[in-house]
Amino acid sequence: MPGPEETPASSVEEATRSPTPEIVPPRQETLASPALLAKIDKLREKNIGKHVPLPQLVVVGDQSSGKSSLLESLTGIPFPRDVELCTRYATQITQRRDDTTHVEISIIPGPRATDEHKRHVEAYHATASSGEDLRVKFPSILKEVNTRMGIKTLNPPPKGPVFFPSNTASNGFVFQGGAGFTPQLFKPDASPAVGSTVFSEDMLKIEICGPDADYLTVIDVPGIFRNPTEGVTTKEDMAMVKKIVTKYIKDSRTIILAVLPCNIDIANQEILTLAEEYDKAGERTLGILTKPDLLLEPSTKNTVCSIVEGKKKQLKLGFYLVRSRGADQGDTEFHDRELMFEEEPWRRLPRARVGVRALKARLGELLGEMTRREFPNLRKDISDMLCRAEGQREALGPSRNDEQEQRIYLGDVAQKFQDLVRAGLEARYAHDKAFDDIPELRLITQVVNLADGFNSEFGRKALARNFEHTDPHSYDDEYNLSRGANYEGDDEDDDEDDDEDCEDSDGDVAAEELRIIPREVDPDEFPELEGIISQEYDISEPEEDIMAWLTKLWIRSRGIELTASDAVWNSAWREQSSKWALVSNAFVSRVIVVIHRFITRAIGLVCADQDVRDGLWSELVETTLGRYKQSIEILQYLVSVECNNKPYTLDRHFSKAQQAARANRVADRLMELYLEEGADPKQAKVTIQQVRNATESKSNLKDMAEKLHDDLKSYYDVAKKRFVDNVFNQAVGHYLLMGPSTPLNVFNQKWVTRLSPEQLDAIAGEQESVKQLRVMLDRQIQDFKEAKKILHY
Repeated sequence: MPGPEETPASSVEEATRSPTPEIVPPRQETLASPALLAKIDKLREKNIGKHVPLPQLVVVGDQSSGKSSLLESLTGIPFPRDVELCTRYATQITQRRDDTTHVEISIIPGPRATDEHKRHVEAYHATASSGEDLRVKFPSILKEVNTRMGIKTLNPPPKGPVFFPSNTASNGFVFQGGAGFTPQLFKPDASPAVGSTVFSEDMLKIEICGPDADYLTVIDVPGIFRNPTEGVTTKEDMAMVKKIVTKYIKDSRTIILAVLPCNIDIANQEILTLAEEYDKAGERTLGILTKPDLLLEPSTKNTVCSIVEGKKKQLKLGFYLVRSRGADQGDTEFHDRELMFEEEPWRRLPRARVGVRALKARLGELLGEMTRREFPNLRKDISDMLCRAEGQREALGPSRNDEQEQRIYLGDVAQKFQDLVRAGLEARYAHDKAFDDIPELRLITQVVNLADGFNSEFGRKALARNFEHTDPHSYDDEYNLSRGANYEGDDEDDDEDDDEDCEDSDGDVAAEELRIIPREVDPDEFPELEGIISQEYDISEPEEDIMAWLTKLWIRSRGIELTASDAVWNSAWREQSSKWALVSNAFVSRVIVVIHRFITRAIGLVCADQDVRDGLWSELVETTLGRYKQSIEILQYLVSVECNNKPYTLDRHFSKAQQAARANRVADRLMELYLEEGADPKQAKVTIQQVRNATESKSNLKDMAEKLHDDLKSYYDVAKKRFVDNVFNQAVGHYLLMGPSTPLNVFNQKWVTRLSPEQLDAIAGEQESVKQLRVMLDRQIQDFKEAKKILHY
């Protein structure tokens, strides 16, 4: 298909044709079966070539190269010369053997065609029953094809004779390669052009069938031209033609048939330069030299002979020399066109490199060889691309074009999220491999370990001052035991002390490891938690000298009274429990961080689409943060109840601990005063008078401080255990983990059903780019599946 600048001598082909004289016998080798070649053509019909290179022969050439005449000789199709019917798109010409002679003409839409345009051009179909029938119908067929493709044409078309050949080739068809524009045929007063484009990416398919047809498929592309024609072509058209040519010749399974006129220096042929760009080794480029009849100088003829003989320009597939009909040749001259090769210097050339018959036989061999060699690789490429496209399509999830699809999609995502939540709360980590890959999903394990660490840390650090150890044989005092208190002579209890210390140490190690989790969180990672959670995790150690502090407190606060007043009691309690809020807030904050990380990781796992995740989170975050705040508010309530109210309890262990503490003080005093050094305290005996002396010798101030200490410690032990349990069961267990209004329950199917259509679209509605990607992948998957069927059978 030459471009609009061909001259009558080189591009307006002669419209008559006689059978080509036999120069060499046709080759009979079959390197690929017709069925195999037919499969490749079916793949091309399905536009598989836009995804994976297909074995093919592509004829390329500059304008005025004789490309159209060559195609005429190879395929025998009668293209008219009317400028209005010039082909401005790629043309696939297929010959295959059949019992009956007929021609099928259709349009294959371009790879970027819209659905509407695709349906429009695919609906076109034309037929011819014989060569004579085709010659009659072909002008109107090309007009219809141009209209279907939206080719820009002149209206009305320039007047002038349209010349058709009267002779036919052996298979009943002849080719007159009117693929180019001829400027002389345009009239200055031509009407404005109609249509949208001068060249199209659609492909015209012409399938020739007959009893004597040789199996061959050739793709013809528009001829490259260097200068635009005013009112006809533009620089943009030049670029588009070059793009179309490049699209075909760059594929590794394409054999490039570079048509080069003998009367122009080969070095100046742009098409050969372009071919070399994509076939640097020259392994799949075959040169075809045309118009040898235009050469007059013997030296020029010898130069062409040297090229065909491989002495000049080197191509691994070599060069062939052919002579096609010129624009001014009649039937007789056309019949005898290749007799010139019997003359000098052409007769010295190998017969296998001269003439259309030899060229056609070689092209059949090359196409068959390429098809046979690449067929297994082609199957593998299509299977790989199908798997890749299906993977990309699966990653997009189901379609979300309307409200119903969006609600179903979000409902499924919510169900998967809740499945992870239940598995994470029940420690069913075998439920999903993600629990092994993403440690943050092991939710309940992290929370329980944090709770153990909280219990241990609270016992060691939540009190403002350490209590005195009043009974070495009472192991209920876990705080003093954690300080390593021990007495000489307690040999039989050493093992028990060691066990207790080991348990506390193990708990501390586990707690310390788990505390690293929230500390490693980048403050910028969850900026939405600012103002909700505590950032203070380092709790100071309790102070010592509690007795001195209690003595000063009583002195500063006592009134006219014989025992410690409520004011003294309340002041002592508030001071001793003043760190409860800090320690418990640090614990609940750590749990919130763990839950927040679980939610974000889980949503990211069940929802692959980043846009959906962003839209979903924008709807969930406010409610989720509100649930965190509820937990903190409950914690503050628990702290207030325990620390700000008047201390009181119904727990019988309080009075029991009071009595034990007083008895222990008497026992400690007796051992201090009357136990001989080195004596066994378990064998010690005291008199009643000694007991009286031990209790009467104590000052009133010291006695008051000791009683206040023992009562405070007894109540602290009871309140501490109650508070720690309440913090875990209420602030964490009910409000963060298991209750009906936990942050883990914000995103569920019921929430999805309550979303308005507008909210659904804002969250799950697909971006236009995603819709286009989905459509593209659906097309690819359909194409690849059809391709697999074609290649399988």
